[in-house]
Amino acid sequence: MHGLHLTADLHDCQCHARWLLDADALGAACLDAIAGAGLQAVGQLLHTFPATSHGPGGVTATVLLAESHLCIHTWPERRAVTLDVYVCNVGGDHSARAHALLDALLVLFSPAHTERHALTRGTVAGVDA
Repeated sequence: MHGLHLTADLHDCQCHARWLLDADALGAACLDAIAGAGLQAVGQLLHTFPATSHGPGGVTATVLLAESHLCIHTWPERRAVTLDVYVCNVGGDHSARAHALLDALLVLFSPAHTERHALTRGTVAGVDA
């Protein structure tokens, strides 16, 4: 097991509200971004949370990839999003594709502030994530 795990916390997203509220629209955008990054979606689960006294419910979008997964959580009342992209790099290095996917989602959500992190998982001698 060897891979690259990217996370991003997005604050003050300037995107259209549908990306924070509409599970189907967000799911379709995820599939487009995945294909554009050269990764392969193999399954998808979308969930919309009910509204609360704090505002409209957010969305969780999870896409299983042949290479691993993408997970997105939205908080529309805060205009915030968390992104989680993990790719396994056994049999081929998918790191550039993971970065391309994350970059495409940053464009979609257009955050005013972003906190990004990268974690190399399960190192293999002679292979870099």
